[in-house]
This record gives sequence, C-alpha cells and structure tokens, in this order.
Amino acid sequence: MKSLTGLSIGDAFGQQFFSPAAEMIIERRGWPAPPWEWTDDTAMACSIVRVLADHGVINQDALAKRFAEEYEREPGRGYGPLAHGVLRRMIDGDDWREAAGDVHYGEGSLGNGGAMRAGVVGAFFADDIDEVVRQAQLSAAVTHAHPDGQAGAIAVATAAATAFIHREATLIEQQGLIFDACLSHTPGGATREGIKMAAELDLDFDVATAVAALGNGSMVRADDTVPFAIWCAARHLDSFEDAMWTTVSGLGDRDTTCAMVGSIVVLSDTSFDDSDWLAFREPLPADFEIAVKEEC
Repeated sequence: MKSLTGLSIGDAFGQQFFSPAAEMIIERRGWPAPPWEWTDDTAMACSIVRVLADHGVINQDALAKRFAEEYEREPGRGYGPLAHGVLRRMIDGDDWREAAGDVHYGEGSLGNGGAMRAGVVGAFFADDIDEVVRQAQLSAAVTHAHPDGQAGAIAVATAAATAFIHREATLIEQQGLIFDACLSHTPGGATREGIKMAAELDLDFDVATAVAALGNGSMVRADDTVPFAIWCAARHLDSFEDAMWTTVSGLGDRDTTCAMVGSIVVLSDTSFDDSDWLAFREPLPADFEIAVKEEC
C-alpha cells in the first residue's frame, strides 16, 4: 500500500531529528545516516493494513488483538505512556472497550495516535468517502475513545483519500479540495476548529508562524497535531521531499507529523520515487511486506 510506504518513511525520517543538532541539520537538508528506525506509528499502521487485508474492513476485535501482539513483541517502538497502559491491559485480557474507555477518568484519549495511522484507511477506502469516515473512526476507537481523538483519524484519512482521488488536479485545486473535504467530514470539536484555522492560514507563511497558530504535536493531542499536518501536506501535495523537510522543521512530535504528512502526500505526488528513501528506512517486518504486496 502506497500510503503505508509514505507513512513509514515519514515516521522513520522524522524520528531521526530528535537531537540537539536537529535544527542545523534540517536547515542544510542533510539526510541522517541509515538505518532510519520506524516507531509505533508504523507498527500500528501495519496492523491496520493486515486487518484490512484479512477482513476487508476494520474488524475492531482483530485490530485490538494485532495491536496488543505487536506491542508485546516490540514494546520499545516509542509508544506513549497512555498507549503503554491501554495495550498492556489488552495483553492481560481486558476488553479494548474498557481499556480505551477508562483513559482520562472515562473520557478516553484525545491524543494523536488514532490519526497517525489513519492515512492507510483513507487510501484503502478512497473510492467511498463515507466509508473512509466510518472506518477511520472504527480504527481510532480501539485505543482512542474520546471523540476528538477519533476526529483526528477521520481528518487524516479523509485528506489521504482526497489526495489520491484528485491526484491529477492542479496544485491549487488539490489544496482547496483537501481542506474542503476535511472540514466537511471531520466532526465538530477542537481538531476541526484547528483545521478550519489551517485552511485560513496562508500556505506561503513560514513554518514558525504555522506552528504558533496550529501547534506541532508537542502536546501529543489530535488538535495540536492534525491541523499542522494537514497544512504541511496541502502546502506540498506535489513534492514528497519538500513536504518532509517543511514538516520536520516544525519540530514537536516530528515522527508523527511526518508520518501523517507522508501518508497523504505520497498519494498525490505522482512523480515521487521512493527508492532512495526506502534504502534508508528500516525494512518493515516480512509478514507486513507480504500483506502489502499481495492484498493492498
């Protein structure tokens, strides 16, 4: 699946810039030395791809099982504190509904974890935007019971689907369509309000201005991450490489913002050649590669 490729490259690329020298390296666009290790963003997206390959839809029980199995196999992939708690409970046999629903005193997580992996859902169901919305919500709910955590997933999945559907349109047309689709399909709440602000923000503004207005994932919330990611993706729908450098220059939760942007822009940049990037990115597990090639 092309979206998974873009997501995993973005995730692994962004992860390389958590260092004191990051801003200097970004300024000169110096590629970090390989291998670029991917994080939980990619691990969870791969689980979604396998469930889609096996079931054709988001089967939430199957997805919860895969999330738990992959976490148990490699818990050191950069999972956040809340994810550790939810996934450990699943491993211990708790129902995912209870594990996810108990977060934040019963409100559920409104973090960016549901959104970081949602691009692959948008790509898979791109020919039916209503199904994109429904399946993205289902995919997020397994770990994010809060409506805004699910809204972030809907927004990213919608952006990915729109990028693919309109990949032959002009850049200006694509940009308008991305924002229109996200605003039309993302449920009301803080994340949608952030996307509305992003749509009104000039795409030529410098990244620091965008971060000041939209956030950069530093709070690890959907509303602090998704609007910035959508803005970066819209700005560079015709250039995967420029999208990566612009996004990572916003710092913050840079592996996750780059994962979101990568999962979207890879579907619209029709001239993108992933060969050099994949030579640097750590390979995906063999079973996931097989699923991608054969089913998606």
